[in-house]
Amino acid sequence: MKIKYIQILGTAITAVYGLFIVFLYAAEPRSLEEVTTKAMSAVESTVSKGQILTGTYEIDQARFGEGLAAFRADNFVLARDRFERADPEKRDANTQFYIAYSYYRQGWGRVSNDDALFKSGLEALQRLPVIDPDFVSKDPDLIIKTAAELRGEFEEGLNVTADDFNPLKLVRERK
Repeated sequence: MKIKYIQILGTAITAVYGLFIVFLYAAEPRSLEEVTTKAMSAVESTVSKGQILTGTYEIDQARFGEGLAAFRADNFVLARDRFERADPEKRDANTQFYIAYSYYRQGWGRVSNDDALFKSGLEALQRLPVIDPDFVSKDPDLIIKTAAELRGEFEEGLNVTADDFNPLKLVRERK
C-alpha cells in the first residue's frame, strides 16, 4: 500500500472514532441497549432533516393509516401518537389537522368541554397556517374542514357564556 492511502485510512478511522465519542457524550446512554436505540433515533432524525433540506420529506403512510383507523374508532390518544410518529418533523398539514381535530373530539362533551385538551388542540392548530395557510381537509367524514372552523370551535368551547347553561345543549351533536 502507498503511504498516502494509509494516511487517508488513518484519518478516516480517527474521524469516525471521534464522531462516536461525540455521540456517546451527546446521547448519554446508560446501557448497551440504549446505545442502539439512541443511535437509531439519531439516524432517523438526521435522515428526516436531510429530506427536508432536499425537499423530499414525506410522512410515514403506514403510521398515518394506523392513526386514521384509531381516529375513526374514537381512540384519540392512540391516533395522536400514530400521527405524531408519522410526521415527526410536523411538516404535513393533513396530519397536523388530524392531531388538532383529535384533541377537539376527545375534549368535546355534551355538558362541558375539557379545557386542557382544547388548549392543547389550539396549540397543535397553530402549526397548520405556517405549513399551509389555505388548508382544506378532503376527508368526507369530517364535518369541520378548515383550520378557521376548528379554531372557532376551540375558542367557543373555552369561553364560558350563558349558552353553556342551556339545557338544549344536551342534544347537540359532536362535529
